[in-house]
Amino acid sequence: MIDTLLFDLDGTLLPLDTDEFINSYLKLIATKMSKFFDPQQFIAHLLDSTMAMVNNLDSSKTNKEVFWEAFFSKDINIEKEILQFEFDEFYDKDFPSLKKVLKPHPFSSKILKTAFLMNYDVVIATNPIFPLNAIRQRLRWINAENFPYRLITSYEIMHFTKPHIQYYEEILSIIKKSPENCLMIGNDVEEDLIVRKLGVKTFLLKDYMINRNNKKIISDYSGSFNDLLNLILTLRKRGTGVERL
Repeated sequence: MIDTLLFDLDGTLLPLDTDEFINSYLKLIATKMSKFFDPQQFIAHLLDSTMAMVNNLDSSKTNKEVFWEAFFSKDINIEKEILQFEFDEFYDKDFPSLKKVLKPHPFSSKILKTAFLMNYDVVIATNPIFPLNAIRQRLRWINAENFPYRLITSYEIMHFTKPHIQYYEEILSIIKKSPENCLMIGNDVEEDLIVRKLGVKTFLLKDYMINRNNKKIISDYSGSFNDLLNLILTLRKRGTGVERL
């Protein structure tokens, strides 16, 4: 029986064009760090350090630890504490301005409210390459910051990223759920649908679908926000598992 919903964030609950968001984010943070770095060199270094997180499969290190180890693996003439303070200040003061790239959609908050009213456990299964503060900021943009989530996957606590299957295994371990109890909801064919390998059902949200490598789409369910809402209602009412839309 499905009793747990795993939601991707960017392009799923958060209705935006992911590439537009990332490009705007990189420009903004490079401007913030321009007093220390050449902007283009900073962006290249930031992306290299992010890829270190994405490629890491060492379960003894959190994504945060991997990121900062990679960032300071080159000659950085700034104390780590100072730079981390600048990053924290960026997420507090500058990051909220990125809300401008949001494509408002009333269904995001409605779907979450419905899920909690129907007593689902809810996980924000966003790719954990950002600190928790940045993720909560993005949830705030859709009036969804204060729901009682079972888990929000941030870089402080997670040890793997999408599309590694270990990321999803870690989620299931933390929330102590079996694959058959869960439905993963996302818009990225490669990053979100891979969880089917564990036996987790999937819903592919097509509004902002991403399929960068033109992979064959194999998902248990797919459709719009409205289709997703109907499925969530159906699952809990019938209580017999997933029914075909």
